[in-house]
Amino acid sequence: MKKNRQQRLDEVFRKDYSWLTNKLRYRTGDPDKAADIASESFVQFAAVRELDSVREPRAMLTTIANRVFFNTLRRRSLYQNYLQLLAQMPTTIEVSAEDQNAMMDALLAVDRAFDTLPEKARQAFVYCRLEGLTQAEAAAKIGVSKSMVRQYIAAVQTRLEEVVQNP
Repeated sequence: MKKNRQQRLDEVFRKDYSWLTNKLRYRTGDPDKAADIASESFVQFAAVRELDSVREPRAMLTTIANRVFFNTLRRRSLYQNYLQLLAQMPTTIEVSAEDQNAMMDALLAVDRAFDTLPEKARQAFVYCRLEGLTQAEAAAKIGVSKSMVRQYIAAVQTRLEEVVQNP
């Protein structure tokens, strides 16, 4: 008998939620964060269109949880960097709470847009714009041509400019 979608989700949740939470608790060292990441992972798992085709739910949940975990770390790092930048600003400049929130929203929008870009495009951008590698060095690391790196960087810059101009 073929199970319906809800039955499959219920079964996977009952079987794997505690397992995933324990795995994440070990990784994060914080039971509350582990539960949050596990819950978000299951929400994303439930959104999978072809749930019946998932043969190894634990493998998929692990992959989703890793993404959620790293996105959480990246956002925390982004927020910490933002706070450090604010702390370094001259005290004669007053930034209102509304402006701080608007800046943080803009940074998060850029971060979300960056997530939607292809992996190689993100790598090219990070290597060349943030780590200071030449296009040739980035091309060698990624395994593409120098002209492809140039195209990736242009595409990323265009996308991020769109997000900044139209939040």
